[in-house]
Amino acid sequence: MNPNRESHAALSPEELIALVAAQAAEIARQATEIARQAAEIAALKAQFAELERRLALNSTNSGKPPSSDGLKKPPRPQRTRSLREASGRGSGGQKGHKGWTLEQVAVADSIVDHFPPSCTACGAAVTPAMSSGHGARQVFDLPAPRPLVVTEHRVHDCVCKRCGAHNRAAFPDGVNAPVQYGPAITAFVLYLLHYQLLPEDRLAELMADLFGVKLAAATIARMSRTGAARLHDFVTAVRDLVAGAGVKHMDETGFRIAGTTSWLHVACTALLTFYRVCAKRGSLLANVTGIVVHDHWKPYYTMANVGHALCNAHHLRELTALIDIDKEEWARKMHAVLRRAAHAVTLARERDGVVKPRVLHQRLIERFERRYDAIVAEGLAFHQAQAPLRCGPRARPVAETKGSKRGRKPRRTGHNLLLRLAGRKPDVLRFLNDARVPFTNNQAERDVRMMKVKQKISGGFRSVEGAMDFAVIRSFISTAKKQGWNVIQALTEDPEVMAKALRTT
Repeated sequence: MNPNRESHAALSPEELIALVAAQAAEIARQATEIARQAAEIAALKAQFAELERRLALNSTNSGKPPSSDGLKKPPRPQRTRSLREASGRGSGGQKGHKGWTLEQVAVADSIVDHFPPSCTACGAAVTPAMSSGHGARQVFDLPAPRPLVVTEHRVHDCVCKRCGAHNRAAFPDGVNAPVQYGPAITAFVLYLLHYQLLPEDRLAELMADLFGVKLAAATIARMSRTGAARLHDFVTAVRDLVAGAGVKHMDETGFRIAGTTSWLHVACTALLTFYRVCAKRGSLLANVTGIVVHDHWKPYYTMANVGHALCNAHHLRELTALIDIDKEEWARKMHAVLRRAAHAVTLARERDGVVKPRVLHQRLIERFERRYDAIVAEGLAFHQAQAPLRCGPRARPVAETKGSKRGRKPRRTGHNLLLRLAGRKPDVLRFLNDARVPFTNNQAERDVRMMKVKQKISGGFRSVEGAMDFAVIRSFISTAKKQGWNVIQALTEDPEVMAKALRTT
């Protein structure tokens, strides 16, 4: 016989009712605890999945730079995978590619004659007068470093024979001190300091080793300050040309000035580069018109009177992460569509040879757009069918917070990207409808990338003035290289004359 039944039989009806109520309360408490633990486990699983996703991100599937991969780089096949489609062509220069190779010159700087010491047939002596022809090979090399050339400027006093007045000549512009360095050495220093990014100490060492010139750090800083002031008006002209260009690229990166975070903004085209130093990231270039290509940083959408084009290299990297990590099928389809669209535009440009208002035929553009819309709809349906996310271990499900106004509902990474692709479709696909718009924002990213190299080498700038000098001189040198000018020569020319020679197309 069950002892519990015997003990229960001895209880009065009131005691049995109280016991049943207590057991029911305990069961309810345990059910609540189990539900809480299940919710906490689900939230921890979501956090674990998010942390795993973050660990799986690298320079190939996100906006992280290659340097952030560290020593634990992805396997080589993945690390070297390109976002470009396979073309079927071999590596190296293609047929019709304009190459460059070392060729003999008509007149050499020096000639060294070599004659046979004796006749190989009979052993008789051979003289230069016996020469009946020659073969020639040319060796291209650097001349031996030479000390600086010193030019002395003398201003003479002349007495007029007619009236007896004393007259003194004026020193040329730029000759301001009894002893000073000339424009060529200043140009060389500015190029090495601000374009090749040599630190001041190493720059001084290089100048001493090559030319026997002993430059103090203060002298280099003074050259930089004077050079920036001299080029200020030129860079202002570049700024205005970039702001008014039909299509320009924009990007920004953080760097350190005097121990605090500041921002370097770049606005550029294929022929012009303008850098700005700003204390705040959101300080955008004024008076901008035309189309701005950028990476979907939201403050760019606050700019008035401009069109927008989004960088699809960013989209491809985000889609790659969704394919590799989250295994979302719609992302694979969108990745393929964007790459095929870019490939079609590239082939059309190569075929036509000239830039038309629209590269592709309208029917082909509409086919790409229909496919794009179908994939976005598929992706949105997939994410809407997923279980709602939780914000943390103790957060309530989204369905329970429907009436809450605190913050926005949490969404998965793929869902956020889909909403961007849906809401910004004209900006994503603008490269299809406007031949001037590129597929990516690589132009701005290339122009801003060396700032990170500068930061790695030198750590940052000691003063705002030094950072602004860097921005001005770097703007000039980058623009000069895009224009096809000789940089050292351009740095010695009159900036006003160089500004008038700027090309925009």
